[in-house]
Amino acid sequence: MKIAVGGDSAGEELAQKIIAHLKAIGIEADDLSHPVEEKPELYSELSERVGRAILAGDYERGILCCGTGIGVAISANKIPGIRAAQAHDTYSAERAALSNNAHIITLGARVVGPELANTIVESFLAKTFDPQSASARNVDGIDALDRKYSK
Repeated sequence: MKIAVGGDSAGEELAQKIIAHLKAIGIEADDLSHPVEEKPELYSELSERVGRAILAGDYERGILCCGTGIGVAISANKIPGIRAAQAHDTYSAERAALSNNAHIITLGARVVGPELANTIVESFLAKTFDPQSASARNVDGIDALDRKYSK
């Protein structure tokens, strides 16, 4: 599994700790926190970079970190085809994968510490969506809204 991870100015330290943890447990993780130009940017630009990399097939899933996890979640969900979920507990992270087929989870560096963040990330990555599940119709509905309003 290949994971894209990124953090803005408030979330970069947490993102780095998550990357180190993922690599330590044998999961390939790349840091997409900074653009090639190294110029200051908005978290919407970070979210777009990670979301587009997932849509391009370069990564299977993504982790985004900012101060609260809210800004990167809102930004990532503006990218047609991306489903991002803010998760500050393991149950929400599991459900993001199982019930919502989320591509990305978002975390707040000012909300959760690194050990909890690592556990949340592991919970998210351990689960996969079943297209035959009871939640499949809801995900289809989310995708229909995405198509309807992204024109």
